[in-house]
Amino acid sequence: MSDTVSLIIVLAPALIVAIVFHEVAHGLVASWLGDPTAREQKRLSLNPLRHVDPVGTLLVPGMLALASGPIFGWAKPVPVVKRRLRNPRYGMMAVAAAGPGTNFVLAAVGAVVAGVAGLAEQFPVLAGIGPGAEPTLTGVALFLFILINIYLGMFNLLPIPPFDGSHIVEGLLPRRYVHLYERLRPFGMLLFMGLVLLTWFAPGLGVLENTIGPPVDWALRQYLSLAEAVSG
Repeated sequence: MSDTVSLIIVLAPALIVAIVFHEVAHGLVASWLGDPTAREQKRLSLNPLRHVDPVGTLLVPGMLALASGPIFGWAKPVPVVKRRLRNPRYGMMAVAAAGPGTNFVLAAVGAVVAGVAGLAEQFPVLAGIGPGAEPTLTGVALFLFILINIYLGMFNLLPIPPFDGSHIVEGLLPRRYVHLYERLRPFGMLLFMGLVLLTWFAPGLGVLENTIGPPVDWALRQYLSLAEAVSG
């Protein structure tokens, strides 16, 4: 029980920071590019209560973490009105990329802090890639902060509507194919729920591990190398 409580204590703040900054980044970039909708609805706030979805931000990722599954979640989407952007096509791509990009920056910040604090030597053990120092609660917290931000960034880059990756792909497609891709949008949430159910009830299939797993593992090693480099 104490291990479960400790995990929740370090997991919840990391999830909230990762998701809130992700959503605020969308709104800020949209505002810079001409769409003030998020600002008008007071969503450019770091107050978690304005962004947290009890199920997506806390329940689902918490259950996945306790089940030793891949950690992902979602928040209340920041409103963006594409037609209000000065350049709707490329503006939407920039808005979409801002969320995952912010998560990757947060992961880098976590790695630098871990290196400065001398906690990088704990990470090989926590990542299961080698021997190292005995993990402490602070080390576990920073490791999970890095991992959660990587997962959230990579997961949102999946080209499945309504994830950020779908807006990026839509912007890159030749205009004559955009309408075909847009037909997928009504089925996006069904695909998403299918991923959640398969991950939750059939973990042996390794759905996420075989899709975003390899890039997450690669990115994690880069951030761990950064932490080690900072620690000297």
